[in-house]
Amino acid sequence: MSAIASPSAVALKNVARRFVTPSGDVLSALEDFDLSIAPGEFMAVVGPTGCGKSTTLGLIAGLARPQGGEVTLFDAPVTGVDRRVGFVFQQDAVFPWRDVLGNVMAGPLFRGVAKDKAEATARDWIIRVGLKGFEHHHPHQLSGGMRKRVALAQTFINNPQVLLMDEPFSALDVQTRELMQEELLQLWAQAKSAVLFVTHDLDEAILLADRVAVLTTRPARVKSVHTIDLPRPRDVATLRYDERFIAIARKISDDLREEVLRARGADARGH
Repeated sequence: MSAIASPSAVALKNVARRFVTPSGDVLSALEDFDLSIAPGEFMAVVGPTGCGKSTTLGLIAGLARPQGGEVTLFDAPVTGVDRRVGFVFQQDAVFPWRDVLGNVMAGPLFRGVAKDKAEATARDWIIRVGLKGFEHHHPHQLSGGMRKRVALAQTFINNPQVLLMDEPFSALDVQTRELMQEELLQLWAQAKSAVLFVTHDLDEAILLADRVAVLTTRPARVKSVHTIDLPRPRDVATLRYDERFIAIARKISDDLREEVLRARGADARGH
């Protein structure tokens, strides 16, 4: 008797995505792109600047459609924005006119949850992300790290089955970034979401992920996928000094460096 394969949370199969530039040329962002993420898995993606990492997230989120291949969520084709998907952007996607409580409540209210229930749930999430006492502060009154905590609470309150993250911590200082990485891992461990995390920081990818995918220079394909065989829970502050971490980083760095050099060569040639 054959085993029944469990569905992927996210799968991209032979995907192609192209754009027409202002000059009328066709720019190929993705070609023959294959990637799958299991339910509850944390996948990080690294690659040269401009190789199509954010484009990939947009396809999964239903914000765009591929010209070729197929993008699926739990084995069903993506045909538009799906309520099971959460998205954390590089820039804070908070409402400047709402306070912290109003921002975190927004998602449940838009989904039709009663106001008193939405508020109670939002207050619980505000506590979880360490913002108790700041419920009535507005975004301009918060630090960058605090605004990022609001963004995480905004997203996790909707119980996403798939979480897309586009360099969410890149603008933070090193100390705040470490705190947010730890916060994210704790929230993910509770939520069991499938995560696709785009980053330019290889150390960050290894610290967070179960697997790291390295993309080629444009048009992007998946060059290699590396399993991160490091135990959880992970101590973000000290793990980067572990010999196992260093060995993994060296191996993936070789793959990534090849593509970064290829991308620089293409830029120098004007392609």
